[in-house]
Amino acid sequence: MALVDIKNVTKSYGSIEVLKGVSLSIDEGEIVTIIGKSGSGKSTLLRCINALERIDGGEITVEGQSVRTDMPNLRGFRQRVGIVFQAFNLFPHLTVERNITLAPVLNKRIAKAEGRALALDVLARVGLADKIDAYPAQLSGGQQQRVAIARCLAMGPHLMLFDEVTSALDPELVGEVLKVMEDMARQGMTMVLVTTRWASPATSPPRSSSCTRAASGRRGRRRNSSPIPAPRTAELHRLRALSHHRSPSPIPLHRPPFTGP
Repeated sequence: MALVDIKNVTKSYGSIEVLKGVSLSIDEGEIVTIIGKSGSGKSTLLRCINALERIDGGEITVEGQSVRTDMPNLRGFRQRVGIVFQAFNLFPHLTVERNITLAPVLNKRIAKAEGRALALDVLARVGLADKIDAYPAQLSGGQQQRVAIARCLAMGPHLMLFDEVTSALDPELVGEVLKVMEDMARQGMTMVLVTTRWASPATSPPRSSSCTRAASGRRGRRRNSSPIPAPRTAELHRLRALSHHRSPSPIPLHRPPFTGP
């Protein structure tokens, strides 16, 4: 069974139809990139997967559970499905530690000492353990985005969604964020990325060994989905130069299995 199964999903904002019968299946451990122009519905699809937006038709399931904005235990569901936005969305008045531990403390009721240990662990994974007591304004854009990724990792997600996470960064800061995502790919994290960029390795996630499959979208429809070595559209041919198959033997992540709401 696919980890994520999207079937004939439709979504409109008033008279504007944003998603027009989109279907896509994503297996555990896959890294799927959705490529398309601005306004093609990429970000809306991610928000629907995370239950931030209500779909009008079709069905989305994650780990066999139907995704709805009124689903039971919605908070628990979002602990398993992390999303990282283009804007870092860090609380400017809180330290890096507090930005990371706020959700675990409120939702999982962990102790303060346990929370700091958790923050140090996830920050070490993104190369920022020395910034645990810093404030967002003291960090570069790339560092803030890595903190946003660490904040998601602190909840122990089974799936991570990345919404244009490098598009707001200067080119020299993009590489540090991509390195974190490549490390996550090697550890077996299932990821869905959206991007409009395929011009150069410095600005186009994913790269090197990260991506296993790419899908292109236009005007609210999925046009194509194919492994990187065998693209069938001009858009995917551009991505082919940047990406290759991920290792078939990823390092397993230690996360609790989903047992239902």
